[in-house]
Amino acid sequence: MASKASGGPVRNGMPAGDLGTEGWHKPWSGTNGGSCVEAKRLPDGRVAVRQSTDPEGPALIYTRDEMITFLEGAKAGLADFLVD
Repeated sequence: MASKASGGPVRNGMPAGDLGTEGWHKPWSGTNGGSCVEAKRLPDGRVAVRQSTDPEGPALIYTRDEMITFLEGAKAGLADFLVD
């Protein structure tokens, strides 16, 4: 398990602000007025995801393989039901 700067573990639901302010990216953005998902690659290869309108809110932590599976499925249209 990766450690955050303060020495505690990185875990799902932790405050995204605890992961620092550097390295967050908006990998995609639309015409939604700035409400975007932001992602950050962690030193151990996992990916943290947060809501841009709540940067101190909870972060979800995914493994590299989980992100690959999700992105491949989304590209194939398997997540379209989420926004239909």
